[in-house]
Amino acid sequence: MKKGIAALFLFILVFVCTELFTFSSATNEPADKARPDTSGSKKNYYISAIELPADLNFAGEKIPLDLFDIHERMDKELLINTYWQSQTLLLLKRASRWFPLIEPILKSNNVPDDFKYLAVAESGLQNVVSPAKASGYWQFLSAAGKKYGLEISDEVDERYHIEKATEAACRYLLDANKELGSWTLAAAAYNMGTEGVKKQLEKQRVKNYYDLLLNEETSRYIFRLVALKEIFFHPALYGYHLRKKDLYPAIPFTTVMVDSSVSNLVDFAGANNITFKTLKLFNPWLRQNTLTNPSRKEYFIKIPDPRFDYGDFLRNGMANVDSVN
Repeated sequence: MKKGIAALFLFILVFVCTELFTFSSATNEPADKARPDTSGSKKNYYISAIELPADLNFAGEKIPLDLFDIHERMDKELLINTYWQSQTLLLLKRASRWFPLIEPILKSNNVPDDFKYLAVAESGLQNVVSPAKASGYWQFLSAAGKKYGLEISDEVDERYHIEKATEAACRYLLDANKELGSWTLAAAAYNMGTEGVKKQLEKQRVKNYYDLLLNEETSRYIFRLVALKEIFFHPALYGYHLRKKDLYPAIPFTTVMVDSSVSNLVDFAGANNITFKTLKLFNPWLRQNTLTNPSRKEYFIKIPDPRFDYGDFLRNGMANVDSVN
């Protein structure tokens, strides 16, 4: 009997101590460790499939969505670009700055406006360098860049000059369209080369992109361009809600013509009331701290307009944006 009472007493003691410890742990738990309340908005969060529009096209050339593999490849790229939210948001933001420079150049060269999405797909509208050493907004290799009129040297690399690189891309695309007979094939050629596309067309005895069996990158290429186009035209439809102030604005600038050597670009920047960093941000094609220019070529160096107030833009740019195209 005494043993039973002792055992009961021990059980009660252990139980009380355990409850006290649990209460202490719960009340002392840091706020960021607390379990979130899942009774509210999370119930409304869901991920759904996307219905493909029936009339998708690239540069006016219809995509044959009635073919099962074409439908599924298009579906894949639209899903990837819709649900890769951080990347797609950044692309939408950057496009607001760079499309106003790219669009008129495409138009003046009679290249369809849809090709601006090629620059988006190639570089994310950034001056990047690929593992294969393709560089700039339009991702030119050195040989191709020189072929299409870009100056590429230790001091000057016009692959990083958005206007001149866009002009070069237009020349490439016009040549490819003339040789291959369609804008869709010209876009594919930008990814794998005109000769590569011609070789596959002949080898597989077909005449259009959608009948070709290609490497994974090129087989996805057109579909990614069209997916980007669709999301940029209808961002809200795909879950992207942007205000004007969310977008990166095109910053106005003036140019200073230089037709002689510049021995020190830091000094040049200071003479124009900007920092060396700002000079390079607006003129990334200047690759060194000097511009020797022995041929006395005319270069036009961008200087940001000091009247533009970025803070004022952020404070007052509140209008809604329906599309970024």
